Amino acid sequence: MNEMQTFTNSWSSHRKALVQLVERAGDEHLPFKPWDGAMTFAELVVHIVGSTHMFVSIVSDKENAADESPTVSSADELRKLVQDLTKSTQEMLEAITEDQLDRTVQFASMSMSGKAMLEMAKEHEIHHKGQLFTYARICGIKDLPFFVIRG
Repeated sequence: MNEMQTFTNSWSSHRKALVQLVERAGDEHLPFKPWDGAMTFAELVVHIVGSTHMFVSIVSDKENAADESPTVSSADELRKLVQDLTKSTQEMLEAITEDQLDRTVQFASMSMSGKAMLEMAKEHEIHHKGQLFTYARICGIKDLPFFVIRG
């Protein structure tokens, strides 16, 4: 297994848990936010999948076709967005080359290797997924998935 396959498998195990968590959310959970100024449940999910898609787009030299902040008005729309961006992100990850991993990329005021950006993207997703699990518990979603889904 090469470096990108290992990375993609690791990222995918976390994304599968996110997908399962979002599948358990209903329309009534989407506006929940634990404090004033926090993202809502729906906004946090959109931020997670949109940000990862954006970071992977930067490394893979693709235009980021996904708007990081689309508005969703139902749990079904949120699930569809997660499915669509997960598929697109997965396809881009599978096409990334060693040269793209080694190349220096820019984001905001930071310069880093493509590999470092992908690691940052995964860490960002894991961080916010942990927040989302807490949101889910507080707003009453039952039977949460395990934090990673292997295989």
